[in-house]
Amino acid sequence: MRKYRLRVGLDVDDVLYECNSYALQILSERYPDEEPMSINEIKGWGEFGRHPKERIALFSDPEFVRTQPIVQGAQRFVSELSKIADVFFVTAVPVVCMSARGERLLQDFPEIPAQNIIIGTRKDVMSLDILLDDGAHNISSSKATYPVLMRKPWNMDMTGILAVNTYSDFLQLCKMIRNSFNEKINDVSSGGVICLVGPSGSLKNEIANELSKNYKKYEKPITSTTRPRRGNESDNAYRFISEDQFVEEKDAGKYIESTVYSRYHFGTSIEEIEPITARGNYAIIPIDVCGALTIKNQFRKNSLLVFVNRDKKAVVKDIVERDIDADDKVRRIMSLDFEYRNAEVCDIELKVGDDAKEAAKQLAQMIETKYTHTK
Repeated sequence: MRKYRLRVGLDVDDVLYECNSYALQILSERYPDEEPMSINEIKGWGEFGRHPKERIALFSDPEFVRTQPIVQGAQRFVSELSKIADVFFVTAVPVVCMSARGERLLQDFPEIPAQNIIIGTRKDVMSLDILLDDGAHNISSSKATYPVLMRKPWNMDMTGILAVNTYSDFLQLCKMIRNSFNEKINDVSSGGVICLVGPSGSLKNEIANELSKNYKKYEKPITSTTRPRRGNESDNAYRFISEDQFVEEKDAGKYIESTVYSRYHFGTSIEEIEPITARGNYAIIPIDVCGALTIKNQFRKNSLLVFVNRDKKAVVKDIVERDIDADDKVRRIMSLDFEYRNAEVCDIELKVGDDAKEAAKQLAQMIETKYTHTK
């Protein structure tokens, strides 16, 4: 088995050191007569929340950089990550703060060599396997093979991209990606899971329906969701449940994967998938990229990630014409550039037009020809 050591870049502010929350703490002390400021007031990158100019000005203060609190668990996280990857700190601070930033990193993370501290704003030129960053603009421009968003209040509207909420989530993702370098070729001869990844409007749901209705070996597991049922959907298109019920079931370990897409929860249970694969059939699942990678980690070479690539103009038209609220449409359209990048992490790219039936036929032929190996 070929060994591969990942090259992983870590943003610093609000990933390893408290930044916005520390700035809000300082501002709250400056304005004691005001209600304490909440991190949830910062809903985007830039001048959001109260006293935004003062908050941002703090980021250029060497004393601020020198005294930023370290995020709880950050040192253990970096230590664990360094065991499976070459870790680089990729951080943007003004010139006046560079010494303070470098000194803190060397002091707090001694296992990372000084030459792996990269200070500058051009994160887009870094060649990495994985980048973890809380800035959506850095994720969109990154040349990393797997740009990963660290979820924060100011990037919660971004959907359909690789994202994590905790250090443990990111470590697990890194291990999954590392394993993918060592796996044998995909083989679904005896059944498996086919994940359809793509933006809203890419026809992935329609393709899954065509395959499950018209092709003998394809079955569509029922996904649970907190999204309301749309007028043209059957009751069994999804398992429609409340958010409270979803959270309760997730905490109980019901779902093999779960994600948030456009502010709604989606989850697939292992009980829905295993009976299908046990019959030697294909569980065909329209899913976001985070869920797809989780399933790939479970089923390994007996899974295929298919990126459904439809022309962006057709995708936008489909989103605009959907019976969803305006804010939801905006979120989906704004996320398209991120979502098209997910082709890089999939096994197959399926280019489609406006005919889901024809696309389903092409995919079935592709799987039969390339990914089933008769003994």
